[in-house]
Amino acid sequence: MNTKALNKKTIAWAFYDWANSAFALSVLAVLFPLVLGNFWSEGVDGATVTARLGWITFTASLIVCITAPVFGTIADTGGYRKRFLFVLALLGATSTAALGFIGAGQWPLALFAYMLASVGYYTSVVFYDSLLIDVTEPRNYSFVSTLGFSLGYLGGAILLALHLWMLKSPATFGLENTAEAFSAAFITVGAWWLIFLVPLLFLVPERHSPIEVTSGAIRAAYAELRATFREVSKYRNVAVFLAAYWLYIGGVFTVIFMAVNYGQRLGFADEDLVLALLITNFAGFPATLLYGLAAHRFGPKKGIYFALLVYIGACAWALQMTNVREFYIMAIVIGSVQGGVQGLSRSLYAALIPPEQPGEFFGFYNMTTKLAHVLGPAMVATAAMLTDEPRWILLVLMPLFLAGAFMLALVRERPVSA
Repeated sequence: MNTKALNKKTIAWAFYDWANSAFALSVLAVLFPLVLGNFWSEGVDGATVTARLGWITFTASLIVCITAPVFGTIADTGGYRKRFLFVLALLGATSTAALGFIGAGQWPLALFAYMLASVGYYTSVVFYDSLLIDVTEPRNYSFVSTLGFSLGYLGGAILLALHLWMLKSPATFGLENTAEAFSAAFITVGAWWLIFLVPLLFLVPERHSPIEVTSGAIRAAYAELRATFREVSKYRNVAVFLAAYWLYIGGVFTVIFMAVNYGQRLGFADEDLVLALLITNFAGFPATLLYGLAAHRFGPKKGIYFALLVYIGACAWALQMTNVREFYIMAIVIGSVQGGVQGLSRSLYAALIPPEQPGEFFGFYNMTTKLAHVLGPAMVATAAMLTDEPRWILLVLMPLFLAGAFMLALVRERPVSA
């Protein structure tokens, strides 16, 4: 690795992962589902709460799928990616903080704020990802991209650990009860998000496109998208990668989202499951950083192949899992590759796309990511309808990893200078 890859630009860029991962871990995975069921929807049956969460998540995902490529195209026309990132991160952070002020029983308002926060989170990532090409050279993409994910794991785990401490001992923080602790947790996530966005805004440069759009920006964006679809043969390598990515990342995200539910089905305590989530993230910090260093030497495709092999083994191992100790071991194993496969996918994609259109192409990338959120869960849901045995459910994900690896083999990497 070139020692110049680690500088104020790359560190400032990577710290946005540290900033917004607090939302992904604390809010998406733990706080919002708990508070929605126990406070905002108190007295409502579990199936109704699950339906509410499912539909609002679907709505947010649909909005992101529709807007992400358009946002990216508009931003590319005048070099406005940092401005869009700031506005969308501000939307996400303030909506998250607003959750801390919503009273008991006000589930419609809570769902609306959560939807805005989710849209802000996912669409801001379009512009964050696209700035990777502005902070470093192609030969350093793998290291810098995985640096972001590794810092995200550490930052998210630190803040979640603080939140769990707040919930366990509210008086230590001057809070009267757990309700106040939950409110404070949402507010701190919003503040954390904005505070660690600041370095990126001031230290990360932005390449400006020679194309300027002064009026009719949205219409021009859709016209540009249509042109890109018409000329897809020009970007055949990108299209093949996106197909591979859609398959295997669908499996990766399903493992993330279904892990707690899977542990519950096996009878593990909620405290053990949250601890396993923390273990995954704390293990992910050094492992993802080392993963990036290895991929810098051996190439991102080899790193992705290794991660997919680990996921296949983990799904097979799930067949015989019987105790929580094995669940902890599995958390460490998954944590060791989870950030790596995501970071290397981002770096490989950055090396494949036209450098003058990063926003537009990362808009497609993030749209594909959101579409992948539907694929794996749908397969698991179908399997759950066919059998009551939870140990077989994750096996349906193995074809996603296998097919994704096969498609990835068809992707031609661009050679980069040493």
